[in-house]
Amino acid sequence: MSNIYYKPQSNEVELFKASANMKLPVLIKGPTGCGKTRFIEYMGEKLGRKVYTVVCHDDLSAADLVGRHLINEHGTFWQDGPLTKAVRNGGICYLDEIVEARKDTTVVLHSLADYRRVLPIDRTGEIIEAHKDFMLVVSYNPGYQNLLKGMKPSTKQRFISLEFTYPKEEIEKEIVIKESGVDEKIASKLVLIAASIRNLDDTQEAVSTRLLVYAGKLIVEGFDPYEACVHSIIYSLSDEAELIEVLKKLVKLHFI
Repeated sequence: MSNIYYKPQSNEVELFKASANMKLPVLIKGPTGCGKTRFIEYMGEKLGRKVYTVVCHDDLSAADLVGRHLINEHGTFWQDGPLTKAVRNGGICYLDEIVEARKDTTVVLHSLADYRRVLPIDRTGEIIEAHKDFMLVVSYNPGYQNLLKGMKPSTKQRFISLEFTYPKEEIEKEIVIKESGVDEKIASKLVLIAASIRNLDDTQEAVSTRLLVYAGKLIVEGFDPYEACVHSIIYSLSDEAELIEVLKKLVKLHFI
């Protein structure tokens, strides 16, 4: 029995299991808050593998992934980074928003993402063969990609790819009920609000399922549903006064 709740949308669980069995790396792409990280945590528990999560950013260096020499009272010693720990001991190394990492950092993944499954560590002279239970998983949001921050085709083609999107209405409603504790009526309204906002052309970012869960939790805590949506959804989506007013009117159609 899994302690982490995840509602499958398609055959992603079977595809991930098959990739793990075949020792193939996995690429997950999808918008913010659609369940990518939750899915990895769920699969880690399901497969009995520890998940080493790294949130990528502009300043992420290869040493942050692989490891570095440190100094203590006994002298200099080597400390493995999360990638090296997963390679040595087995586990899922999950690099969230991989396109945010520097290009010279992601180069260290190449020898792990093909048939070699090895990690060379220049600073120690080691070449580590990946543990049989090691799995490399990366993710990114295609909506944030641009010419400067995108995955090279040669890198993408090293992975089995899964494409995530926001859940279908009935599945999303079930998730909101389970995660927040609201009743079916409230959950249905939250999901309809999300669908309406996602259909607008003016929003740069769509409403994530995560934000719907936050709104539901505020409502369960006793907050007025309209106010809950304003503070968990609307203000999170935009800073523009005109758009905020449009979104408020949309929410009022359902809750006032």
